[in-house]
Amino acid sequence: MRTASEWAALDLAHLWHPFTQFDEWEKQPMLVVDRAEGMHLYDVDGNAFLDGVSSLWCNVHGHRHPKLDAAVRAQLDKVAHSTQLGLANTVAIELAARLVGLTAGWDQANFGAGGEPPRNAPPALPRVFFSDSGSTAVEVALKMAFQCQQQRGATHRTRFAALDQAYHGDTIGSVSVGGMSLFHGIYRPMLFEAVRIPCPERAGENEERLLAEAARLFREHGDTLAAFVFEPLVQGAAGMRMHSPAFLRALTTMARDAGALLVADEVATGFGRTGTLFAMEQVGVVPDFLCLAKGLTGGYLPLAATLTSEAVFAAFRGPYTEWRTLFHGHTYTGNPLACAAALASLDIFAEEAVLEALPVKIAALRDALATLDHPCVRETRQIGLMAAVVLGDFPVEARIGHRVALACRDHGVILRNLGDAVVFMPPLGMGPPDLARLVAALRAAIDDVVG
Repeated sequence: MRTASEWAALDLAHLWHPFTQFDEWEKQPMLVVDRAEGMHLYDVDGNAFLDGVSSLWCNVHGHRHPKLDAAVRAQLDKVAHSTQLGLANTVAIELAARLVGLTAGWDQANFGAGGEPPRNAPPALPRVFFSDSGSTAVEVALKMAFQCQQQRGATHRTRFAALDQAYHGDTIGSVSVGGMSLFHGIYRPMLFEAVRIPCPERAGENEERLLAEAARLFREHGDTLAAFVFEPLVQGAAGMRMHSPAFLRALTTMARDAGALLVADEVATGFGRTGTLFAMEQVGVVPDFLCLAKGLTGGYLPLAATLTSEAVFAAFRGPYTEWRTLFHGHTYTGNPLACAAALASLDIFAEEAVLEALPVKIAALRDALATLDHPCVRETRQIGLMAAVVLGDFPVEARIGHRVALACRDHGVILRNLGDAVVFMPPLGMGPPDLARLVAALRAAIDDVVG
């Protein structure tokens, strides 16, 4: 067996980590994960760390959940992968039907009103295109929206609107609608320009003024827009910037009135993160596209889905020689192993009443965050089990958020920072005692770094 230092040396010799400046990476202690169990990750020396970020926001039910493990093992006895180009497979078909069923009863008249949908209510988004990441789920939606408008005859609709400080992934289209200059600025010559819609840092803050500016932008550019792309309620990568359901309802009304399609990017907010299965349930608006990834498989395997309406799908129908096909695909589209994990994850939501248990956990995290009265804590933000503690004001070069996140490891907890915002995104299966422990570790880490 290699030692921790030997693993670190191999990493430094060969791996290129995402969103990582190598000159900094090689200077800091390296945590090399070897295994996991429940809410904990274990390093190669056997030390346990409470996973406060769900292994980058995707691990929903905890690590090595027996039902998820069993589902993947059972699928291995059947088929690990089969292409969807010219073939179908049973697991992808079943998962598509299950996802579509989650939108049953969604309509503009009663969506968001709560309660069970009417019996035999039709799904709002009955078509599913599988891909392999959040970036590709959004990329697919952008291409579908653009091509749909073109094939409907709206050839002047060639642009997209997106929120300021948006993050929609790292492929060219998703970066183009992204609005974070730190991540995306260097690539601007490669990209198309989006109409940038203002968005508050905190729910309720200056929303009326920002809506007035948004209305001006939609009036000015609305007839050129193919779609409006947005992260509902929480802009995760921007440091957990949050807006109210009413704010987003107003924006989507403006976009629809302008003739734009709606693309809801629920890669981060989907599957219970905001307290409901999808954040759009709180907004009360049915989008034309729903982009899913991260928690779709319970954090087990890469899989993404773009759901859309029958009206959008109809724009791609026609004789072969009209070339109305969506010319887009992925080798691992509808991968059976990943689809089996996703089906098991949906079963866990139902069998273990995951959503029903969330209010107590959300309240526990809120109560714990309320105890953070340290003078360097500028504010806390929370919707559901998505939260951030914003530290400030410190010079950028001090890298306080990064140093505090690293110091959390000395207290047995893994958290991640976005600038000076330390992010909480725990698995939905994490109980109140461990949620409180995350916050206690952060408090101790802040003391370690700034006193």
